[in-house]
Amino acid sequence: MSDDEAPQRWTEASVYPDMWADPDKDPRNNDFSPDGELATLQDFLVNYRLTLQLKCEGLSAEQLARRSVPPSTMSLLGLIRHLAEVERDWRNWVVPENPAPKIYGERDADFHGAAADQALVDAAFADLAREQAECDAVLAAYTDLGARLPKDDTSVRELWVHRVEEYARHCGHADLLRECVDGRVGQ
Repeated sequence: MSDDEAPQRWTEASVYPDMWADPDKDPRNNDFSPDGELATLQDFLVNYRLTLQLKCEGLSAEQLARRSVPPSTMSLLGLIRHLAEVERDWRNWVVPENPAPKIYGERDADFHGAAADQALVDAAFADLAREQAECDAVLAAYTDLGARLPKDDTSVRELWVHRVEEYARHCGHADLLRECVDGRVGQ
């Protein structure tokens, strides 16, 4: 993409023009700090999940499937599919005795299969919502963050931190991907 084809940067914010939205209109601002380690991890995860949703909001199937820069296969739709896949994998860490198979097949199919098709987009968002809910449900049984999970003796704490880290990293990718699609800046 040449500089002439690059979208102009834009934002809905009026107070902070380098942000996605003004703080009083940001749905992630909740004006409280949760008490306790588990509640804090859950709050961060919820906000990163919402950030990813906001980054994808209002885009067409073609825009969601648009790849970043060659040879990368990364796209916003690919990120949605990838996070559905990793949520399933994390659930398999908690319940390893009967692991659920990969959603999209072989390694990296989550990114490779992200195509500009509304049915694929709808399925990806449904997959992500389902896998998030199922992983959340199996982890709800573990209130002791020091408890060890059956797979690899990983602590519950480590899995929670890994989930937050995974979403945070990919929200950074989503910032750049969204800005390349239509110029909307990150926050």
